[in-house]
Amino acid sequence: MRLTILGGGGFRVPLVYGALLGDHAEGRVSHVTLYDEDPARLAAMARVLEDLAAAAAVPDAPAVTATRDLDEALRGADFVFSAIRVGGLEGRAADERVALAEGVLGQETVGAGGIAYGLRTVPVARGIARRIARVAPEAWVINFTNPAGLVTEAMAEELGDRVIGICDSPVGLGRRIARLLGARPEDAWIDYVGLNHLGWVRGLRIGGRDELPRLLADTDALESFEEGRLFGAEWLRSLGAIPNEYLHYYYFNRDTVRAYQEAAQTRGAFLRDQQRGFYAEAGRAGLPAGAALAAWDRTRAEREATYMAENREAAGVGERDESDLESGGYEKVALALMRAIARDERATLILNVRNGSTLSVLDAGAVIEVPCLVDANGAHPLGVEQLPLHAVGLVTAVKAVEREILAAAASGARADAVKAFALHPLVDSVAVARRLLDGYATAHPGLAHLR
Repeated sequence: MRLTILGGGGFRVPLVYGALLGDHAEGRVSHVTLYDEDPARLAAMARVLEDLAAAAAVPDAPAVTATRDLDEALRGADFVFSAIRVGGLEGRAADERVALAEGVLGQETVGAGGIAYGLRTVPVARGIARRIARVAPEAWVINFTNPAGLVTEAMAEELGDRVIGICDSPVGLGRRIARLLGARPEDAWIDYVGLNHLGWVRGLRIGGRDELPRLLADTDALESFEEGRLFGAEWLRSLGAIPNEYLHYYYFNRDTVRAYQEAAQTRGAFLRDQQRGFYAEAGRAGLPAGAALAAWDRTRAEREATYMAENREAAGVGERDESDLESGGYEKVALALMRAIARDERATLILNVRNGSTLSVLDAGAVIEVPCLVDANGAHPLGVEQLPLHAVGLVTAVKAVEREILAAAASGARADAVKAFALHPLVDSVAVARRLLDGYATAHPGLAHLR
């Protein structure tokens, strides 16, 4: 089985390859093609993967090739993993600066920053989807490109249900809750629903019994894990649910914006500088065996420890606990998804898929994030209870913004782009929306036509 990774020079690629090294079942991935436009990043990542394979010492490690030719990368692929970043981390840092200058959030997937990133990314994602449909029409596409729900919906215009979005946030949240309740995560049914980076755990069933009320009643237990500390026990009991960590940007917006404005460096700028150092080190000539992987491990540990640091600062909860540093495991979700489709091994996974009739407040084509049954025919959203009104308001408002982004990316019209900014719950003024667009059009040459 052949896997192509778009954005193959990206920092998280070793997570995917590491998961593949541990898969020895029949029908496993035997060949990985890395595609990236940056030859230096490709070369550095190829070194890290070589070190990973050597450390694993398995005789059947997937072969790795690298290319800057998209058609070559796609030809013969069974699965295509899309993890591109249009504009790079320099673009993310600019998204943050422009938004914070207007006093609004510039996070890469939420608020003004997410809109700017979407406006840059959707045209590229649509182009890639068209190439996949032409060159590898039988391939399944697993999308991790942010904003993941929006980009999955854009690619679905060409690929239909053969594109599936994944995110590690719901997985990590469900795992933490299950362990707190004394259950193995694989034995728990997680009632989760929403959009990407905008969802809620509303129940967690173990042996057919919903154990979430027991957790909500226990203040000490609630405040022992990441989301409980971020939101506070009182607010979680008021909601009767555990929100995805990204909802902190909505529920505590002013506090978070202030913390971001007061920070010495934005998250995007931190990652930009950090990864410059990593890629320079991993790409050095004459590097001894294992050194590139060691550099990656050090960089990743620092990256995980500082994740959402401004939100924790705003909530007054300090550094992350060791128990919270484990990633949600998007690479494990991707592997489980590929296995379920390629081998018809049925699995239940939280994924980004087209709504169909799952949520009555949204149309059939809207991409949502819900538990899905996955088999050889793809991912099928499972029935869920409808959202409470406060969640309906956020979900429908943000979906409306996503639709305006899709429209603006297609039309190139300033009016559509302004509307996307102005309708977002975290942008509080049409005048601010216009200034944001002007700022982004100046910062990003690809958006200059929207001035």
